[in-house]
This record gives sequence, structure tokens and C-alpha cells, in this order.
Amino acid sequence: MNERISATRRLFVMLAFPVLGMAVITPNDALAAVRLKDIAHVAGTGRANLFGYGLVVGLEGTGDGQGTKFTVQTLTSMLRRMGITVDPEQVKVKNVAAVMVTASLSPLAVRGERFDVTVSSIGDAKSLRGGTLLLTPLASADGTVHATAQGPVSTGGFAVEAQGGAGVTRNYSMVGRVPGGATLEEPLVRLTDDPTGVELALLDPDWTTAQRVAAVIAKRWGPIAEVSGPASVRVSLPADYAATQSRAAFIAELESLSVEPDDVARVVINEKTGTIVAGQHVSIAPVAIAHGGITVQIQSQPVISQPAPLSQGQTVVETQSAITVSDEEAHVVSLPGSTTIQEVAESLNAIGATPRDIIAIFQALREAGALRAELVIL
Repeated sequence: MNERISATRRLFVMLAFPVLGMAVITPNDALAAVRLKDIAHVAGTGRANLFGYGLVVGLEGTGDGQGTKFTVQTLTSMLRRMGITVDPEQVKVKNVAAVMVTASLSPLAVRGERFDVTVSSIGDAKSLRGGTLLLTPLASADGTVHATAQGPVSTGGFAVEAQGGAGVTRNYSMVGRVPGGATLEEPLVRLTDDPTGVELALLDPDWTTAQRVAAVIAKRWGPIAEVSGPASVRVSLPADYAATQSRAAFIAELESLSVEPDDVARVVINEKTGTIVAGQHVSIAPVAIAHGGITVQIQSQPVISQPAPLSQGQTVVETQSAITVSDEEAHVVSLPGSTTIQEVAESLNAIGATPRDIIAIFQALREAGALRAELVIL
């Protein structure tokens, strides 16, 4: 029996997680002007969250086990309301799973509008594939029910388990969606329209972007915009629109203005997928990076020990292990000051660094104070 164990010896701490790749935005990919509606929205028209508790039925033996008591209680309570009385001890819920249903929609949505919901298992179910969500009320944070959801659950994956613990899993089947499965029954409370103007809320708060928004508006209508914070720009209704009370027409034209947003230097790392996204303003201070590795190979051989004749002993099987260690030649790369992210990527690729190495290098650069950017780990 042969076992091969690989470990990496670096000047930084390695992380153990699977990686897929690295995405880099180069300095030539500067942010172009975008529509104002893509970086801001009128205050009071942001997304609203709804949630509810429900049951997914019709599963192929992949539902909750008997240990999930709340699933049994929910099922028996539902049957009792339908005039069917059953003993909870006799109910098998392997085809039923308790779930939380969540959704996000605009507060301006009207009664009867349909939207998607996300269904997430909260018990010990193995998969939601093939199930159907039963009618579930969806409430806001204050407990008011605004919508109901029902329909077949789409998971986009599967999980098959055989005897002995072996199994095959494709994607993640414990969370699914019901496309268009929710219907808005009670519209969310809308804020009273301000006839004198509008308040713009930036999706990504930034003082520079807010000043640019005010400047673009001033160029079109004059000094009618005032920056009240990094995420807020107050815009007064121009005289020609105020005279005709065409607030909606003004907002429509306002949203079509082109603005060049600013961004901060940021490196985002998703440890679950191994994806790295680095912005154009990321730079590196003068630093040297060493890259090398050590491989440990363990060979195990069974050794059989036979007892002496007529000794009534037992045959014993033991294992002898031989360990071989091979050390790779270390690679060192030196990066000058104000190095761009594109130059960093080219240098790391030149020494054969994998995406896993690159993630660890960015973390080490941040700890060393050489990464001039915000490091965000998801």
C-alpha cells in the first residue's frame, strides 16, 4: 500500500482548501462611465426581504429523519387542520423536509406580481431534488405576511449514497429555487413621494463617486444636487419639471445620466471556490517572495509474523513504513515598489505558483504590510 502526502514549505502560511482559478482586472480595464441607475437608486426603493417556514414533499427518501421532531410536528399539525388525525409516532418523514423560504423583491412591486424564492433545508435531509414546496406564507421583519410561495423545487444537482458510505454528489442539492413560485398578496409599504426632489442612495458608498454624481447633475441642470454623505446625494426638482409636476419623468432622465464611478483598491478572495478578484488600483510595495516545496512519500508494506509450530499462537500482520523526503528547489521573485496587479500575476506565473499559492501569497503580503489594498475574504 502506497500513500503520497504533499506538503508545502514557504515563507508564508498555506491554507488548505480547493481552488479553481484567479481572475485579474488589469490597469487597462479602467472603469468606464455607466448609467446612474446602475450605481444608485432612489432612496426607499431598495430591495425588501421576506422569509417563511415550509415543507418540501415528494422527495425520494432523501427527506428529514425521525430525529427531526419539528418536521413531524409540522406535518401532523397540517394534516390535523385538514381533518386527518394521525399519531406522530407513526409518521415517517423520509419523503418530507423542513425548509426556510427566503426572497428579495422591490418594495414597489404590485399585488399579483410573481417572483423567485430560495428554499434551504434546516433539518437533516440529504437532498431536495425532485421535491415540491407546499403553500408557504412569506412575511417581512415585522411579521406581516405579504406573499405566498408554492411549486416544484429546482436544485440543479443530485446526491446519491450507496451502502457502506460510498456516494456521488453533483453540485449542492440542499438549497434550491422555485422560479416564479411566489405571489405578492399584500404590497409593501411605499414611502411618500417628495414633490420637491429625490434622494439618491449609492449602492457602493464612496465620497469621490458621490461628488462625481453631483457634478454630472450640475452640468445638466445646474447646482441642484448636494452631497449629504458618501452614500447619499440630495437632488432638488428642476423648475421646469416642478412646474409640470413631472417627478417621474425627471427621475427617468436622471437615471440615464452617465457617471464614471471611483473604486477602492481591493482584493477579494473566495476560499470556498479559490477565486481571486483584484481591482485595478491594487499595488505592491517592494517585497521578495520565495516559492518552494517539499514532498514526503510514505511506502507501507505488510509484514506477516507466523507463530512457532504447535505453539497455538496466532498469525500477526504488521505494517512497515519507509519514508522518503525530496526537497524542491526554491524560487524567489523580487517585486519593485508600485508594482501593479498584472505584474504580480505575471511574476507568480513565471515561478509556477498555483492559484492556491497565490491566495496564500496575497494573505502574506497583507500581513507584511506590502499589499496596498483592502483584503476581503468571503
